[in-house]
Amino acid sequence: MGQFMTNPSASNRKPSVRTAGAVLFVSTLLMASVVLPSTASAQALGYASTSRVTFPSDEVMPADRPAVSDDGGTAPVAGELPVRLRRTIVDLDTREAPGTVIIDTGNTALYYVLGHGQAIRYGVGVGRQGFTWTGTQTISRKAEWPDWRPPAEMIARQPYLPRFMAGGPGNPLGARAMYLGSSEYRIHGTNDPSTIGKFISSGCIRLTNEDVEDLFNRVSIGTKVVVLPKNGPHIIARAAAPLHADASPTRPVVNRLPSGREALNLSTGSIY
Repeated sequence: MGQFMTNPSASNRKPSVRTAGAVLFVSTLLMASVVLPSTASAQALGYASTSRVTFPSDEVMPADRPAVSDDGGTAPVAGELPVRLRRTIVDLDTREAPGTVIIDTGNTALYYVLGHGQAIRYGVGVGRQGFTWTGTQTISRKAEWPDWRPPAEMIARQPYLPRFMAGGPGNPLGARAMYLGSSEYRIHGTNDPSTIGKFISSGCIRLTNEDVEDLFNRVSIGTKVVVLPKNGPHIIARAAAPLHADASPTRPVVNRLPSGREALNLSTGSIY
C-alpha cells in the first residue's frame, strides 16, 4: 500500500517537470527570434563590407573629382582626356633608338620613339609621392588581360586586398600589361581613365586601355624603357600631326627622273 501511495505522487510531479521544460523551450525560441535577425543582419553587413567589385588599392584609386583640363576647367566630356594627355605624334629630339620607350615622370607622359625626329606621346598615370622611381629597364614579359597578384608590400599596406584577381574588364591592370625586368613595376592599362595624368600608383605606369593596346602592339620583349626622374629635366616635344591607328615613320617620296632613274626627296632633318 505504501508503494502504491508513493507512485501517484511521483506521477503528479512529472507533468510539472515537462511543463517547465516546455516553458523553457518556448522562452528560448522567443529569445532567438529577437536575437537572430540582428545577428543575421550583422553577418550580412560584415560580408557586404568585404565583398568589392573593384578595390581602392595602389593600382586602382577611386576618382574623387573630375579630370582637370589644361586651362584649369573640367574636361568637356566625361571620361575624355585633356589634350596634352591624348595620344598623338610629336617632334622629339632624342638620341634613343627607334622603338625605345621613354617615360617623363614629371610631365606624366610616355614616348614611343619612332625615329626621324618623331615619337608617339601617350598620357600616363605614375607613382604617387614616395613611389616614383627612375632608371632603365627592359620589357621582360607581355600579357593580354593579365591576372593581378598584389605584391606582399601592397598587401601589408592594404590587408583587405584579394590575393589573386583573374584578368578581365574589372581587373586593375586593364587590358594589357608589359612587365619591366624582374621588378614589381609594369606598364599597364586601367579601367579608370580619370587617373591618367595623376601621381597615383605605387610605381607602375598606367595608360588608358585603348592606349595600352596600341603600345602593346608596338613593343616587343627586350624593348628598352627609360624612366626619367620626377624633378629632373623634362622632355620638350611639340605636336607634329594627328595620329592615325596605323601611324608609322614617314617614308621619303620617290620621284622618277626623265632618264628613268629614281631619286629620293630627303629633308635635311632626316639626314643624320
